[in-house]
Amino acid sequence: MTFVDAPVTQKLFWADPYQTQLDTHITSVNGNDVAAAQTIFYAFSGGQESDAGTFNQVPVLEARKEGQNIVYSLAEGHGFKVGDPITMQIDWERRYRMMRLHFAAEIILELVYQQLKPITKIGAHIAQDKSRIDFEWGENISQYFPVISEKANALVAANLDIISAYSDEATQRRYWEITGFARVPCGGTHLRRTGEVGSIQLKRKNVGKGKERIEITVT
Repeated sequence: MTFVDAPVTQKLFWADPYQTQLDTHITSVNGNDVAAAQTIFYAFSGGQESDAGTFNQVPVLEARKEGQNIVYSLAEGHGFKVGDPITMQIDWERRYRMMRLHFAAEIILELVYQQLKPITKIGAHIAQDKSRIDFEWGENISQYFPVISEKANALVAANLDIISAYSDEATQRRYWEITGFARVPCGGTHLRRTGEVGSIQLKRKNVGKGKERIEITVT
């Protein structure tokens, strides 16, 4: 059985992205790659890095998507077999930091779309230290930072509800929404309220002719 054909992993990080520990069991093993019945580990997707953590204190080296499943690469000699019970533990400090940086990037991206038309996103990455978004744009994007920063931090200060739900459960398509601001397709791990993001800072980086990068940090 390939991981794509294995039973679909139940992704509990969507139901509760604040859950840090889970008791479940192994459903597939292929060498150092394993799958589990349920998971709280987010796998790399949409530019957001995967979670770090352990299965029964065995470090998870990588989490990746295969079809609608998530596959975990473990260290050599992990010893797990199909049916073995495990306790998943995620690095919560890393997860929460990336949730904040992810949603800061989501807010900035939507404000850029609203302020600068037409503009094209050509890349993004969310790590533990900062987020970045790359655009096709022919001028210095930092001239727009005062307006974008003011609007972004006003959303944070308003501490608005962030809705996160399925748009199509069968295909596992999801979205986030802030009422009156935006509704955006996204399968990431989302905060409950905008106030959790913290203060947003922007920095411009030129990455080539006709390309602009916004680097985002939060405090």
